[in-house]
Amino acid sequence: MKDHSAFLDTNILLYLLSEDETKSVQAESTVAAGGVISVQVLNEFASVARRKLDLSFDEIREFLSHICMVCPVIPVTVTVHDQGLRIAENYGLSIYDALIVAAALSAGCTTLYSEDMQDGQMIDAQLLIRNPFA
Repeated sequence: MKDHSAFLDTNILLYLLSEDETKSVQAESTVAAGGVISVQVLNEFASVARRKLDLSFDEIREFLSHICMVCPVIPVTVTVHDQGLRIAENYGLSIYDALIVAAALSAGCTTLYSEDMQDGQMIDAQLLIRNPFA
């Protein structure tokens, strides 16, 4: 059974396509264990994949369709937005990182896998940020 107590930040999905074999293998292992993502993660992935990786829209759609089969996707609601603003203010995170955190909390996750945030930071005594590449 897949682990749905973990939330995956966009960079984990991007590393699945990395030429860095170490990070690619670790990202694959992290995703294979299971995790939740949000619509924001889908959007951020599509933006970076198009702009930096030069993937076609068909390639992006195909990749994300596979991800959506493996990872439950939660919406970014007004409640998540409001919580994200509070988290950004209280923890000094960027709005976009705070929205990822808020989505993870909304999904009831206890671990957020991200390379971009502070490894070991605890948010609201519920969510532990872990860098799977550290």
